[in-house]
Amino acid sequence: MSDTPATPDQTAPSPQNAGLRTAVKLGGLALVALTVISVIAWTLADGVPGLWGAVMGAAIGGAFVLTTAVVVIATANTAPQTTAAILLGTWLLKLVVAIGIVAVIERFDFYSRPAFAVTIIAALIVVLAAETWGILKTRTPYVEPADPASP
Repeated sequence: MSDTPATPDQTAPSPQNAGLRTAVKLGGLALVALTVISVIAWTLADGVPGLWGAVMGAAIGGAFVLTTAVVVIATANTAPQTTAAILLGTWLLKLVVAIGIVAVIERFDFYSRPAFAVTIIAALIVVLAAETWGILKTRTPYVEPADPASP
């Protein structure tokens, strides 16, 4: 994101979405930090299988949580019913994809299952906590100021 003003062809970011944008930014940073720590720890503990387990766990867990905030930002200017339907649909899609990935990789042994499981759970918790912190600490307006040109 840059601080350059919006051109007439693009809309300026809504101040109401500032919390969500901050949440995605902090969630992404937390996911990167967790991935680095988890990869180092599990590689030392289990070698290359630990590395693969940590990378895959961070990718699945982080994507699962971050996708929700990104979808809310993307659908912010739609009707509430549309946003709810899209959120429900993407949640269902994420669940099916996650179950599918786990079902496919279950038969392989190139990764550490404990590293995979622990990193998924850690990613879900850490990214959600970072997003929550971003939402709570962002100052957003509760009302939009009236247009001075209108009577």
